[in-house]
Amino acid sequence: GINAEYMGTLSECLFFFEMRALVCVKRAIDYTVKIRVRPDKLGVVKDNVKHSCNPFDEIAVEEAVRLKEKKAVKEIVAVSIGGPKSVEVLRGSALALGVDKAIHVKLPNDNDDLEPLAVAQVLAKIAEKVQPDLIIAGKQSIDDDTCAVPQMLASILDWPQATFISELNVDGGKCSISRETDAGVQKLETTLPAVISCDLRCPGIFVLSQSTSICKTARNHESQEEAP
Repeated sequence: GINAEYMGTLSECLFFFEMRALVCVKRAIDYTVKIRVRPDKLGVVKDNVKHSCNPFDEIAVEEAVRLKEKKAVKEIVAVSIGGPKSVEVLRGSALALGVDKAIHVKLPNDNDDLEPLAVAQVLAKIAEKVQPDLIIAGKQSIDDDTCAVPQMLASILDWPQATFISELNVDGGKCSISRETDAGVQKLETTLPAVISCDLRCPGIFVLSQSTSICKTARNHESQEEAP
């Protein structure tokens, strides 16, 4: 016969095999664009301005794909709420990177925006249909900077949440996360289903700053050699 301990391990294996992640992505003004305030002071100029996927949401997609590569997630579904051009973000920044399916909640035009609570309510309805075990989003969008949707979504669903994470691992129906604080790296663990919001990773920032330092050193060296 099969003992209770073995059945528990088998259940965990089946849980991993069927696990589904829902990733939230948003079309936002590209981070390289210089923002201009509208003449009426009621927002920023969006017409004829380059847009792309919100950078923090790109990190969320990367985390989901990483979990899929580790066989911790079987299926990834991306969702975006926005105008017709939001499809470009779903195709280029989600499906092209390894996401399995995409859902577009279409708004009348590309300049329409919903309040954070409305976005969270729509995402909660999507979650009821998709039935994910894990919802991953960027910690905030760089256009409105409300930093509120993941927290509101977790409250509506009554799910545990982990915010501003820099590392995510799933093991045995639980997820362990690392989040960077002023005092150092905080290690936490939560049960699934859960809502996760992603922040930038310190290692990536370190590599970037290190590379920048090397480039500056090389330029200074070249300048010294050229000097008479």
